Amino acid sequence: MIRYKGIHHVAVATNDMDKTIRFWRDLLGMRLVGGHGKPGNRQYFFEVSENALISFFEWPEVEPMPDKDPSSPVKGPFSLDHISIEVKDEDELWRLKDRLEAAGVWVTEVIDHGFIHSIFSTDPNNIQIEFCASVGGLSLSTRPRMLDSSPSDVAKEGPEPQPDKWPSVERVTPPEERRVYPGDLKRLIE
Repeated sequence: MIRYKGIHHVAVATNDMDKTIRFWRDLLGMRLVGGHGKPGNRQYFFEVSENALISFFEWPEVEPMPDKDPSSPVKGPFSLDHISIEVKDEDELWRLKDRLEAAGVWVTEVIDHGFIHSIFSTDPNNIQIEFCASVGGLSLSTRPRMLDSSPSDVAKEGPEPQPDKWPSVERVTPPEERRVYPGDLKRLIE
């Protein structure tokens, strides 16, 4: 079984990197920890936490997503509903809500989801963001729940990965055959 550490970064797009920096770095307080490219094709990274980043590509021709309520169904091409970012605790959630309101940024009331309390807002690119704080040590990871009134047969198989649903690896790549090729981002650490 593959062991994951977390989400390293989520990459989304903007047509105005300066507005994006003002919001994510200056309003939300996330450090701008890397950037590369040139006008018309940049990629910048903001630090959400020690091992989690959000990345923005700046593409002048990209248009913001249409406004929608998080979790509301849509039609046509679509990729991302919202990004959920956990804050340290309930006090931080309220501090962030106050900060967004003071800046004139739309933000919901605090919503009780049982295992998290959340607020929702949007960034200048109309990307829906949920900020949440865990409630009382409750976690879906430790106690999975499926409340779908009509789950698919695949969902009924349960929370654990089903090992026999994909072909097994026939040949493991030996260390002496492993090749890693340089990418553009390598310059950020050289």
